[in-house]
Amino acid sequence: MRRIRQLEVVMQINLSELFTTEGMQKQYQIPIEMNVFQSPAGDYPITECKPVELCITHVKNRNLEIRGSLDLHLQIPCDRCLEPVDIHIQTEIEKDVDMNLSEGERVENLDEQPYISGHNLDVDVLVCDELIVNMPMKVLCSEDCKGICNRCGANLNHGTCDCDVTELDPRMSVIRDIFKNFKEV
Repeated sequence: MRRIRQLEVVMQINLSELFTTEGMQKQYQIPIEMNVFQSPAGDYPITECKPVELCITHVKNRNLEIRGSLDLHLQIPCDRCLEPVDIHIQTEIEKDVDMNLSEGERVENLDEQPYISGHNLDVDVLVCDELIVNMPMKVLCSEDCKGICNRCGANLNHGTCDCDVTELDPRMSVIRDIFKNFKEV
């Protein structure tokens, strides 16, 4: 069976051209090529996005300031009923990078920067890092969302289900098990 591999467009900015002059500044408007944001919690479609705006300044002695803005919409499932919710994420990017440090030294200083590889800035990785930090902790379609039935999975916002919802005392579980065994015989 032959597998077709999807090509990924990776946006790289070569930072070495900024090192020629202290105070040199470059502006970038980079379109987001991702259609889906893949996070540790799941994959979320990007429904709307503006280009990432970056301003990179060579402050002095191979120290860079990366300033910019990110503005996009993600479709994230509601934490109670799993219906898709459109979440607007708008954030400012502010990073200071010392290009004199090796990757090992950055790890020692607890200043890992996976978006920097050699003299290149990987914009996709920078965007993913910013999204992970700025995603909401809890997503709800509405404050009064009723969620789903824990027995049949029906969305309780659209109506009720026929499941038995009586809460039983957990201390009585042993007695319930005895009655279940008698029913099986």
